[in-house]
Amino acid sequence: MSDSLDRSTKISLLKEPVVKKICEVLDKSNNKGWRKLGEIVGNDRRFKISSDDMEMCSLKVLELEGSPSRMLLRLMGERGCTTGHLFDYLQTLGNTEALQCLKPSALQILIQPQSVALISGHNLRLSCHAVGKSPVQYQWFKTKEEVPNSFSPDLVISPVRPKDAGFYICRVNCGDAFEFSQWAQVDVLNVAMSYGQSYHSLEGRLKVVIQPQFQRLHVGETLQLECGAMGRPIPRYHWHKNGVPVPNATKRKFTIPHVMQDHHGRYRCEISSSTERIWTNEVDIVIAPRISVQISGAMECSEDDVYAIGGGSDEFFLNSIPDQLNATDKVALLIGNLSYKNHPQLKAPMVDVYDLTNLLRQLNFKVVSLLDLTESEMRNAVDEFLLLLHKGVYGLLYYAGHGYENYGNSFMVPVDAPNPYRSANCLCVQSILKLMQEKETGLNVFLLDMCRKRNIHDDSAPNIVLRVTANIVFGYATCQDAEAFELSSSGFTNGVFVKFLKKRLLDDEKITVVLDRVAEDMGQFDATKGKQALEIRSSLSERRALTDPILPDNSTDHTPSCQWAKTHELPESMCLDFDCGAQIKLGFAAEFSNVLIIYTHIVKKPVDMSFCQAHVTDFSQDLDVDPKEMNRETPEETGIYLLSSSLPQHCLYTRLSSLQKLKEELVFTVCLQGNFTSMDDDDTVHWTKSISIGKPLIARLDLHRAMRRNSCLQTCMMPHSPSHSPCHSPGPEHHLNLHYGHHQTQDYNRLSPQHHCLDVYERLQGAVGGCGESYYDNISQSRYGPTYDSVGGLSSSPGRHSIPIEASDDINELQTVFINSLQFQQQ
Repeated sequence: MSDSLDRSTKISLLKEPVVKKICEVLDKSNNKGWRKLGEIVGNDRRFKISSDDMEMCSLKVLELEGSPSRMLLRLMGERGCTTGHLFDYLQTLGNTEALQCLKPSALQILIQPQSVALISGHNLRLSCHAVGKSPVQYQWFKTKEEVPNSFSPDLVISPVRPKDAGFYICRVNCGDAFEFSQWAQVDVLNVAMSYGQSYHSLEGRLKVVIQPQFQRLHVGETLQLECGAMGRPIPRYHWHKNGVPVPNATKRKFTIPHVMQDHHGRYRCEISSSTERIWTNEVDIVIAPRISVQISGAMECSEDDVYAIGGGSDEFFLNSIPDQLNATDKVALLIGNLSYKNHPQLKAPMVDVYDLTNLLRQLNFKVVSLLDLTESEMRNAVDEFLLLLHKGVYGLLYYAGHGYENYGNSFMVPVDAPNPYRSANCLCVQSILKLMQEKETGLNVFLLDMCRKRNIHDDSAPNIVLRVTANIVFGYATCQDAEAFELSSSGFTNGVFVKFLKKRLLDDEKITVVLDRVAEDMGQFDATKGKQALEIRSSLSERRALTDPILPDNSTDHTPSCQWAKTHELPESMCLDFDCGAQIKLGFAAEFSNVLIIYTHIVKKPVDMSFCQAHVTDFSQDLDVDPKEMNRETPEETGIYLLSSSLPQHCLYTRLSSLQKLKEELVFTVCLQGNFTSMDDDDTVHWTKSISIGKPLIARLDLHRAMRRNSCLQTCMMPHSPSHSPCHSPGPEHHLNLHYGHHQTQDYNRLSPQHHCLDVYERLQGAVGGCGESYYDNISQSRYGPTYDSVGGLSSSPGRHSIPIEASDDINELQTVFINSLQFQQQ
């Protein structure tokens, strides 16, 4: 074997497993161990191992996991000792076991199993691959116990459960030789999945799936913080308090058994791997003093005082902080209207609805996200939303699109509203709130990303009398009698409101605190400073937060909630076999709750078929599908830009929008066409199959139906009467006087308020004007009015785009990165 040894290799370059084995042998041997080896090497003048060197090696036994042999080999390596020299010394020493460690092994492990953190319900795969001079056998162990039926290089547990967490190792046998792999730790995160939510860690990158939660504690109680991230290899954790690392807090779960007042602060965890570092959310830990009051002697008090001090007990505790607040459920309806028939089209609502959908799902909201709804569809969607509300539920309604405000009442404008529109054509937000109050909800949140200018065409004043409840929060994207803006850009950008809201929405804070911080952030944005400011109206008396946990009320009928959940269910992917021997994969993906993507892929084709392609056709006329945008070879050709990287390649793609208009089950035809090598190229053969996928996504709720008698229409279309709202929009004489750029020549006072268009500037680095000077030329378009070009004409409306939200099993986690740097458009 010595002939096959590379004698010129420096021992400092030996692989760690080899060095470790040699050191273990030499450390445990008395007569043929490291001391004897040191004497042999010391007699060779080339390497000069002195008695002082040997003394330094012997001191290593005093260190934790210290090895005298490793120190000796290190000194030898520093002085130029090669593998050949070491082999000769070990032969002289007569330690055959150590010599065997240097010889090429009959068995070598090429791929070691890696530690991994993953979510319960996912698939676990650990791999160990080895080569040997004869067939290799494998046996996996969990700690010291054999894993049953684990005789292959890959250990697969599907699905993995929390009980599968632990340490795994693989023993590899080749004849009489055997090797053990390195240990691999498996951490299984028990994460509750919300509707439409999925977690995937792309290419092993870290992804936080368990966030620490706000806690209120009393002195002496136990603090338990937990976080968790997916990743391969398993992530490292380090907790921080008020920005300072906490000593020895390096586990996923951080516990302080008996908290004191000085444990109060803001905590977050740093999660890292060898290539990246991420942070969890920062949460407040509030520690309240426990006040003990001893009652002695007689005292005069009222009946209320008796209850306040514990019913007359000798000793009681005053708990200055209430228990954790909970929701019985969390539901959200998100509507984005952009493709208006009689009014300027918008762009940002699509992006805004997408972002908020993903964020709210992380907070365990059941979310339905809809684009481009008519009046009847909006009313029916609100009706379905109201059915989910009952005592203790957190309800959130977000709307982005055209809108206005008259006499303190806000109106949302459907895509089919006439020009001009009036209250009878729109939905009144306050009427929806009135119906929500009747449900005794725990929290009502309205986020209105729309214009609040007065509508001069509408003089009606709906008589809406609201109850006094301490659970209402309004977040208006702009102030009263002002406009909200979306930034002009060639890419996908948020409106100004959501641009800042999405950075704060996951904060574990009272919802009004979150909105206050959003308002502060917006106030620092130069592009809209002085033109758009967030307005918050709240009657919230408790510390209600969107992050509050859910404690279901078992006495409540959950049938509507289950129906709402079904609006997220995608049709299952299917394989279609044709008589010619070809096999087609039919897959589905959802961008929004009312937008479906269908893609076809050739799985198998006969060897004598030179060309094969499958496309879909014959859709219901309810959907009004443009044939020119069906069966395209790239997603971009159908308007699917941000989802394109996540869809399977080499497919034909079709985008179906407005699923809420579907009256019957979705039935269509899959047509396969192909050419055979024995036929002329012009002779194409066709095969067809009829496919029914039921009513997908939002189509299950039949929003196309006639409006119900109990619809919010009853309160939206009240007869004229004085408003009971304390807030009144200014009349036309109070219109805001705005400064327009020098290139604007139109008389904007002749336009209705919702048609105003502002010049909002933001500096571009390196932007050069015609005179060679840096200047501002970014235009922020009013979300609720048309964009005008430099000669006074309307600019072209943006084309259809698609934003992914959820997909079937063949699609990995959707990665969406929006353009942060804005390209500015002159108006």
